[in-house]
Amino acid sequence: MKPQKVAIVGTGAMGSVYAALMAEAGNEVWAVDTWTEHVDAINAIGLRVEGASGDRVVRGIRAVTELAEAEPCDLYVIATKGSGVGAAAKDVAAVMSDDTLVLTIQNGLGAGERIAEHMPAKNVLLGVAEGFGASIKGPGHLHHNAMKLIRLGEMAGGMTERLSGLATLWQEAGFNARAFEDVHQLIWEKFLCNVTLSAPCTVFDCTVGELMAQPEWREIALGCTREAHACGLAEGIRFSFDDPAQYVIDFAAMMPMASPSMRLDHMACSASEIDAINGMVPVVAAHHGLNAPFNQTLSAIVRAQEAAFAKGTS
Repeated sequence: MKPQKVAIVGTGAMGSVYAALMAEAGNEVWAVDTWTEHVDAINAIGLRVEGASGDRVVRGIRAVTELAEAEPCDLYVIATKGSGVGAAAKDVAAVMSDDTLVLTIQNGLGAGERIAEHMPAKNVLLGVAEGFGASIKGPGHLHHNAMKLIRLGEMAGGMTERLSGLATLWQEAGFNARAFEDVHQLIWEKFLCNVTLSAPCTVFDCTVGELMAQPEWREIALGCTREAHACGLAEGIRFSFDDPAQYVIDFAAMMPMASPSMRLDHMACSASEIDAINGMVPVVAAHHGLNAPFNQTLSAIVRAQEAAFAKGTS
């Protein structure tokens, strides 16, 4: 596949992985982020990447703080936190052309729909990152822990030529990427794992293994699972399993020492993606006449903690 012009909008930990590997594959990559020191470091000396994909400095990435500074691109990858998706989509809509592809890779639900508020839905594709881990060690310095699979799909479902081409682009950049007919099933299955671990580990300030080992905490987490699963069924999602609790228990068993990004955000006294993860369950539940007390309660606690961060009282 010929090299593409690719903009990674939001080059935190995961976005920086995307930018580095896409650039190494010969694509023209623009890294867009509001963190000035990170942008300046990438432009001055390159992006240092260490960990799962090797230790090196990737040069040639063009980093900017405003998307308008970048040239029009073939592909825009929105890799911001959930709270930044709308603003990123608005910026992309201002510079994109009719045949531009916009790929969103976020935790939680609703990113595609939020993007489609600013541009035609036909331009939007959905991605799910599975088994990925990364952290920023400093400006222009990334540690890449792992990468398992990038799952890609059309918002409307089905297999298309452009979807297959997008999967090829990611594969040629060194990612294990696959195109799927029903990406919404995959998004929801990851969503169940997210709601099980994110707010519970954050509220109880524990690792995944500690959460599962404490019976009372575990039952609260599985309460979040069951509520999300009921919402998915109401949405018409065809899950690949019959027992959602066992599914998330098996998932958690693979990473007992891990901490969800929501807990890491709180350890840094930063706002999380609560509205797109546990906070989204009561929203979907209400639409179907269901209740979600576990997710609603934990979301309220997380938001209260974040309000305290904003006031500087925690």
